[in-house]
Amino acid sequence: MGIHRLNHAVLYVSDLNRSITFYRDVLGFRQVPMTPEGFRGAAFLQAPGSTNDHDLGLFEVGAAAGRSTAGRETVGLYHLAWEVDTLDELAAVARRLTEAGALVGTSDHGTTKSLYGQDPDGLEFEVVWLVPADRLDDAAFDARTRISRLNLAAEIERYGGDTRGGVGVSVPV
Repeated sequence: MGIHRLNHAVLYVSDLNRSITFYRDVLGFRQVPMTPEGFRGAAFLQAPGSTNDHDLGLFEVGAAAGRSTAGRETVGLYHLAWEVDTLDELAAVARRLTEAGALVGTSDHGTTKSLYGQDPDGLEFEVVWLVPADRLDDAAFDARTRISRLNLAAEIERYGGDTRGGVGVSVPV
């Protein structure tokens, strides 16, 4: 059997406590007690509602570390994307990202509705809601070849704030 999902990602961060606070307070992650005994400078976090052992590992490299130049000067990972169940949840994340000064963009990709944020080290991530399979239409598929600005209020009006996203796409029916 091949790969079927991402289990976790590990990020190098300059200030471990600052990063734990950000991921906890802004995105709702919780710290899980699995740092090896005697090992300092690492933390493991689980996303709300996740069944993974952990979703994010954070390894501190110190305050002298420079920001990532991936995509500008070097190759590297651009971003991770986390999925939320409803557009209401996406709106709540948008508010928390805005309050934290961490929202850097939004996009409507037709079949997905996305927020883009940056953590305290400038590492970018995406939070996404997927249009459920039974609500996909030609217009949504055609829009995948364009990137439009997300009008979250209009999408909530169209699909409903509590409609479960990804059903039949990323979530089994």
